[in-house]
Amino acid sequence: MSDRIDLNADLGESFGAWTMGNDAELLDLVSSANIACGFHAGDPLVMTKTVALCRDKGVGIGAHPGFDDLRGFGRRRILGMSAEQTTALLLYQIGALQAIARGAGQQVRHVKLHGALANMASEEAAIAEAYVAAAKAADPDLIVVAMATTELEAAVTKAGMPLARELYADRAYNPDGTLVSRGQPGAMIHDPDEAADRVLRMVEEKAIRALDGSKIDTPGDSVCVHGDGPEALRIAERIRSRLEGAGVQVMQMG
Repeated sequence: MSDRIDLNADLGESFGAWTMGNDAELLDLVSSANIACGFHAGDPLVMTKTVALCRDKGVGIGAHPGFDDLRGFGRRRILGMSAEQTTALLLYQIGALQAIARGAGQQVRHVKLHGALANMASEEAAIAEAYVAAAKAADPDLIVVAMATTELEAAVTKAGMPLARELYADRAYNPDGTLVSRGQPGAMIHDPDEAADRVLRMVEEKAIRALDGSKIDTPGDSVCVHGDGPEALRIAERIRSRLEGAGVQVMQMG
């Protein structure tokens, strides 16, 4: 087959003396990096070092903002925030990474929400619209990464922003296209071969297969591998090898 797709990973999630992930090794495999912006993970020095690694390895730089929830790694839902508060929360984080990227002679090319905030924006139109407003204010040319078939994809399309529909290599789907909660059986895919097989199937079929076996037709522009799991590196290696072996080019989104 002849096709192309972006491969992204959530990186820069260390902070202070605490280290998470294998960023340098993953950056040899992915084409885009979603860099934590200091609220759910990361700090100014980690952000700076991760941007420099992306520059040196030719990897696309993206902002990865989330809730201000360092203890919970941004995976706890924070309720009751107004649209104005949500937009400000996100604009602050995107702007911080933009400044660091400029300092390295680079540009933030895309933005992708993290954790609980990403899930909420995929389910609720008001949160999705507040996020898109922040992205547009930061840079109307930013590519907004959105979980395919969700409220977030609809909000990006409505706003006329550049869109990258995201598929998940290591997460199971509900029939409505949202992700199965991490606490549920079968929510996470840990086996590298299983992850690689399902990614290739999604790319070939242009569809998502939900946990119950149902099929959701959608093209995919980018595939995510989470960078914080112990098997992340092996999953990324297997996915890239499987895609390229099938004639799919791994290239930056956009």
